Amino acid sequence: MSKPQEKTRETAVYTHGHHESVLRSHTWRTAANSASYLLGSLKPHMKILDIGCGPGTITADLAALVPEGHVTGVDRAPEILDQARATADERGLTNVDFAVADVHALDHPDDTFCVVHAHQVLQHVGDPVRALREMVRVTKPTGFIAVRDSDYAAMTWYPASPGMDDWRDLYRRVARANGGEPDAGRRLKSWALEAGLTDITATSSTWTFSTPEERAWWSGLWADRTEASGYAERATAGGHATPERLRSVSDAWRTWGEQEDGWFSVLHGEILCRKKA
Repeated sequence: MSKPQEKTRETAVYTHGHHESVLRSHTWRTAANSASYLLGSLKPHMKILDIGCGPGTITADLAALVPEGHVTGVDRAPEILDQARATADERGLTNVDFAVADVHALDHPDDTFCVVHAHQVLQHVGDPVRALREMVRVTKPTGFIAVRDSDYAAMTWYPASPGMDDWRDLYRRVARANGGEPDAGRRLKSWALEAGLTDITATSSTWTFSTPEERAWWSGLWADRTEASGYAERATAGGHATPERLRSVSDAWRTWGEQEDGWFSVLHGEILCRKKA
């Protein structure tokens, strides 16, 4: 399977952007809390491609788990890669590098990597099936393609909150207007089958926020993100919401975070696929 030469479909707009409130969440992510379904398949010698690496916390964890191998982290946004490099440097990792890349047209030869991993990526791309085909192309025979994405329609919380219902409806509308699919988690297996994969293990896992500290952190970052991030700009510029509506949604997040019985669960779909020999 050679690298496609025709013009690629442009990646969808990254709805969140890289505001501090977004990176507050991204830098919390680890291989343990975001890629546990993959970890049992890793071997010390493996060569890994981490797509959509962001600030590099998962990338660095993967590099530490393959001390005799190598990890390449790639992201569409060049400005975030300096932070990813700093993360690796702080941990003293020498078996990792970073580069700008588009998942629709990866700049790597066929059969390069033992594992190609993408966390919270396919929900934001313009053509997830094409992206998966590219991931397969650069994976070695019998290697792994590992993908995990959240599913906004399946997120649930307590107590009930009309303002947070409005948040979810609004977010899904903005994300789709940007060319993405916010309910990607439930679609991963279907996209993998369409991409030609057949050896697919489909699972799910959750993040849950319920302690006072977890509620304060999760509600605070979403309250800030709703009013101050790239998402807020796209929501207003696209005519989906007024600043007043966003402020109301932000207030609903803070109110939920103050509830002693508050509980929030984020469902993720996961696929671990084996490329044919």
